[in-house]
Amino acid sequence: MKFGRYSQLLKQPGVGPLLLVGMIARLPHAAIGMLLLLHLVNELDRDWGSAGLVVALMTIGIALGAPWRGHVVDLYGLRRALLPSVIIEAVVWCIVPQVSFIWVLPLVFIGGLFALPVFSVVRTALGVMTTGETRRSAFALDAMATELVFIVGPASAGIVATSLSTTIGMIGIAVASSGAGLVLMALNPPTRSDQPGAVAKKANPHEERLAAEASLIASGPGGLANVEGELILAGSKSTRARIAERGKDFRNKFGWVSASVIAVFIAASGAGLVLSGTEVGILSLLDEKNSSGSLGIVFFFWCGASLIGGLIYGSLSRRISPIVLLLAMAVLTLPMMYATDTWSLALLSILPGMLCAPVLSAASEWLTDLVAEKRRGEAMGWYGSALTSGTALGSPITGASVDVFGSAAAFIAVGSVGAAVSVAALVAQQVRRKRRARVRTLISESTPVTEL
Repeated sequence: MKFGRYSQLLKQPGVGPLLLVGMIARLPHAAIGMLLLLHLVNELDRDWGSAGLVVALMTIGIALGAPWRGHVVDLYGLRRALLPSVIIEAVVWCIVPQVSFIWVLPLVFIGGLFALPVFSVVRTALGVMTTGETRRSAFALDAMATELVFIVGPASAGIVATSLSTTIGMIGIAVASSGAGLVLMALNPPTRSDQPGAVAKKANPHEERLAAEASLIASGPGGLANVEGELILAGSKSTRARIAERGKDFRNKFGWVSASVIAVFIAASGAGLVLSGTEVGILSLLDEKNSSGSLGIVFFFWCGASLIGGLIYGSLSRRISPIVLLLAMAVLTLPMMYATDTWSLALLSILPGMLCAPVLSAASEWLTDLVAEKRRGEAMGWYGSALTSGTALGSPITGASVDVFGSAAAFIAVGSVGAAVSVAALVAQQVRRKRRARVRTLISESTPVTEL
């Protein structure tokens, strides 16, 4: 372990301010869900089901908007991409507390759709401002900062809503979101290796490898080129042109997606599912034991362990697959079903908690290595959507288990699903590697390329 890497990283120009601004910019989005729930229930006299629907709509908007906003960063640069978010978030969150329920629904969806793409921007910028092991430390620090945000954000929202009002809280969200966007625009961190402040100048080794393999497969005997040729010859000339054009468009839009990239998205969605499901399990068990007031104790151990785990992972000299880390976190979540009170639950949450930040850090690091920088903003957006989707799935799955079997079943359900997803992803990776090895063997045994 090399903890000195953190001080070296923070001395690098631009990295410290970016991490700090990224953490502050995430706070409004971490608090808005709690504020919305409290506003709808307490101010608009809606039931919890209706309030949950509103938060779900906002979450869907964020999940749909994240890849799109990241793609806009790739196309037009940081400042032009952030300007619509700065304006729309300020308008939406100032209007929401002033209107009736029927108008809240479309407004929160628009607010989610145009949410400031902090995740994509920070992770994309760190990807070009760092290299090698320093990049691992940078992503670990960002994961730890995110962990702190989701400890402080909801708690701050609850304090503001009860001591002041939800209206003041949401206007504060509007000001904070827009202000954070303006600061990011002023900071203008690099998102491409040819911009000032970028360190990663070398070509992406994974991209080069994947492109070389694709070229070999396409040109080799019996490869994809022959198959495509047979399909095209079977159709008319117009069909031929249409197929070629559609294939070109698809490759341009999604050529960066590989099996390895999909595995990272699976890790992100699985991590979101396990984390949100564990949170529901903790809440339900404490409620069952009439110890809801002790929630802070359990979260202190659980989230504190994540910070320590992220610090350790960022100091390591070797990479670990995010799928493997997710599998370990899911398996270590299962023993939480044996908790009988606040303190046993807090202690049992330490081991799975220590893997929370490492899973997210490792997934970001792998995705940065797998995707070319011209598509990295979009890829990080899809990564954020995968994480959000997993989080949205975890709560209802775990809640249904609690309703039927009790609070202990929450940890069994979420741990089992997380482990099953991880094993399936690892098996798929092994099958792909064997298939790729067979293709390489066939190509090497075929006629040399120079004779084709």
